[in-house]
Amino acid sequence: MIAAVRLSAQTADPQPVPDSLDLKTAVAYALENNFSIRQARERIRQQDGVILEVTARKIPSVGVGASYQSNDTEISQSFPADDSAWQIQIQARQALYAGGAIKAAIAGAELVREAAMLELQAVINDSLLIVRTKFYDVLLARESIKVREQSVALLREQLQNARNRFEAGASSSFEVLRAEVALANAQPALIQARNAFRIAIEELRQALGFTNRVGENLRKTPEFLGELTFQPVAFDLQTALDASRANRPELARLDKLEAARSEAVQGARAGYRPTVDLVGSYQWRKGRGSDRFSDANDGWLLGVQSQWNVFDGRATAGRLAQARSTLAQAQLARSEAGLSVEVEVRRAISSLQEAAELAEASQKVVEQAAEALRLATVRQSAGTATQLDVLTSQVDLTQARNNQLQANYNYLVAMSRLRKAMGQADQFAPGS
Repeated sequence: MIAAVRLSAQTADPQPVPDSLDLKTAVAYALENNFSIRQARERIRQQDGVILEVTARKIPSVGVGASYQSNDTEISQSFPADDSAWQIQIQARQALYAGGAIKAAIAGAELVREAAMLELQAVINDSLLIVRTKFYDVLLARESIKVREQSVALLREQLQNARNRFEAGASSSFEVLRAEVALANAQPALIQARNAFRIAIEELRQALGFTNRVGENLRKTPEFLGELTFQPVAFDLQTALDASRANRPELARLDKLEAARSEAVQGARAGYRPTVDLVGSYQWRKGRGSDRFSDANDGWLLGVQSQWNVFDGRATAGRLAQARSTLAQAQLARSEAGLSVEVEVRRAISSLQEAAELAEASQKVVEQAAEALRLATVRQSAGTATQLDVLTSQVDLTQARNNQLQANYNYLVAMSRLRKAMGQADQFAPGS
């Protein structure tokens, strides 16, 4: 899965607002445009540059140097006295032995790059969980509008019935007034539901990384495809814990960083050992009494240079102590993350269990509330129930429908969070 992650950044112009949008399309768009994912890809490119820089230490380096000076003949060190000097040098240097520092640095940089790849996968999992949640937020807000509109429509019908009964002399003006108040009280909830829908769309747009500012698209809203359905799925605790330990990219990333810190310890220990370089150069120097290049003295030089810091004031000991402490911190961070993941999985399973129980209970309550409203309406028509009974039943049905929507939403979110806690990729992500 890690190797299949695309590193290409989105460079095309923003797409127009689509006519319709489903969850699968939203996930695919976020994979290419979400800003957190794009930044994680850039961190991999940054680490590629670090590897390139560190690897350069094990291959020869070639440089060109030149110098020129003008001086008083009284202080000239050449004979006969000369008032200027110049030289040109091409030098190549190859490290023969660095006490293991180069090998450790390259290995550490490669491990950090692998950690960056794992970080990208973790960022993708986190970002797509947010996209799923925000998409479910939109569906919840949309369905809440429908419930509120149904409630308002029924209350309007109740108001019309009350007026008809009043005109027929079968009820008092108080029942009409009470129906008008109930209808008026239902309007703010509908207004709030519509505003929640608009806000949910904007939060989804932010999670997707959609930045289109084209004038004709500013007020365009796609048709959101999908339903908040409840389909129970069972998860075993032990299986979930085992999956999280094996699949969570955050844990694998910390393993790589711990290994990189171990290589850093080896690199710091190399300070106790000598370094040996092979050096070769070709030089041109100003000839005596002539500034012409054709009269220059030239020749080659080949040799070996070594450096061994027998005593450096314990600077190497200080660097080694820092590297060992950094390794110990990485080991502690890995242990802490393992415990955190375990707690996250346990909480996710507990939340899923609660959400499943509430979703199952809410289905029965909606059926009961709908039947109660039907009976109250029939009884009112027969004169054995009051208008208050009907309005109360209507309020109960609206509340039951909203509770069912919220329960289904909570279940879908809880299931998505459990999958993420187990280290499973999003169902619509490539390779999942």
